[in-house]
Amino acid sequence: MKWFLVFWAGPIVFLGGWYWLSYYDMNFGIFMLTRQVHDLTFAVYGKVLGIPPETIPPLVARAIAVDSLVVFAIIGFRKRKSIIAWWKARQALNSSSADLASKESLSSAP
Repeated sequence: MKWFLVFWAGPIVFLGGWYWLSYYDMNFGIFMLTRQVHDLTFAVYGKVLGIPPETIPPLVARAIAVDSLVVFAIIGFRKRKSIIAWWKARQALNSSSADLASKESLSSAP
């Protein structure tokens, strides 16, 4: 499961880092992080897909969000027993009947 998360998060972090650094032209002397490469990359993808280049980043963000939901659903399904046990223990701690029926919590109004 650990490697599953690494192989999921690694490309997302790499893509997000490249996008953010190249968008703001923080290149540190590396050509791949320049704004020119950023614009050229999206122009090529836009030409190949036949859509305007400025519509690609929201589409990629939406795809990452959907993929993340699928990944967390798989993790939740695999760990459902421990999640249910944690939730029941948490609920038991939050709502003890002794706290609700104490004399201090009852109103003294007639």
